[in-house]
Amino acid sequence: MKINENMLKGMREAAALMQKNGLGAATEKIQQALKGWMPADTSASSSRPIREINPAPKAPAHNMDRMVPELLARMGAPAELNDPRFEMPAFAPKGDMQEEGSALAPGKFLSGSFTNHAGTRAYKLYVPTAYHGQALPLVVMLHGCTQNPDDFAAGTRLNVIAEEKPCLVLYPAQAQSANCSKCWNWFNTGDQQRGQGEPSIIAGMTQEIITTYHADPAKVYIAGLSAGGAMAVVMGTTYPELYSAVGIHSGLPYAAAQDLPSALAAMNGASAPATDKRLKAIPVIVFHGDRDKTVNPGNGDRIITQSIPQQTAMQIRKGRAGTGHAYTQTVHQDANGRVIAEHWLVHGAGHAWFGGSSRGSYTDSNGPDASLEMMRFFATQSKPSS
Repeated sequence: MKINENMLKGMREAAALMQKNGLGAATEKIQQALKGWMPADTSASSSRPIREINPAPKAPAHNMDRMVPELLARMGAPAELNDPRFEMPAFAPKGDMQEEGSALAPGKFLSGSFTNHAGTRAYKLYVPTAYHGQALPLVVMLHGCTQNPDDFAAGTRLNVIAEEKPCLVLYPAQAQSANCSKCWNWFNTGDQQRGQGEPSIIAGMTQEIITTYHADPAKVYIAGLSAGGAMAVVMGTTYPELYSAVGIHSGLPYAAAQDLPSALAAMNGASAPATDKRLKAIPVIVFHGDRDKTVNPGNGDRIITQSIPQQTAMQIRKGRAGTGHAYTQTVHQDANGRVIAEHWLVHGAGHAWFGGSSRGSYTDSNGPDASLEMMRFFATQSKPSS
């Protein structure tokens, strides 16, 4: 669905009002701009020492009556809210949600924060029981809107996988003060640049963990869901020397938006990024559901277009994840036969992490298992030894 010029004008006016007079002043303008457009089924370089923490206390539920958080939540919230698989929790531990960061995954789940000129962000770090100071791979995981590291770790099961395939897993946490729905600000021009904004914070945090834990610098990977997937693309584009591969689940291409109105347009498939914005041939693996009503699946195609040379050898494989979703997997190889990109289009699937655990939010257990497939892909990609 395309956004008309009047709506875009209204959204820009609302964004200006929000910056000048706050959220309340912008709400009425946004409601006017989006009246009749929003679908009814839409939801919503120093650091402090690392320490072990107990599960966080239960947080207030996301307020779906606030229009601006609802808009921002569209960058990470499922459209199929009536489906019990997409139950929206209060984004705090529900009963045994924390098991995957403790009992079921017996390593240490540590808490810390990183600060540089652009600001401070908290994080969680999973250290597997196999770690004894050796150079392990590092996987950086960027959560979606309204999520947090505990929720994302539970849903993706990365901590459990890190026990089976030893690696460090870093979960940066978006601050609510930076975005009211805790979305990574992938759509702001200032947060799409090397050395600025959120990319500088995430890159600095990554480098600090590499140094502190002696992680293997040739095997550092970054992945994310929705807004986190879009920010993972930003990180691969702006810091190509730091990351060896990028995993994007239900995300968007680099520079697809410059502000909130253009972000909404990009999410609906109404705009395409500039052709000169490329991922500098960093290997990527992309997952997207063809029934995604939050981020148009055409964005997955655009990420691949940004990521690969014009001429690649291409193989198309069709399959089904057990009794779950069917999928089409497109594999791209360079002139030397090396796989540089995979695109998984999952049929009948919406806006959720495929193969995920119901202990976390925005997951679809019907596969294929995005976590395992990303880890398989990452294991084939590394920087040349220096």
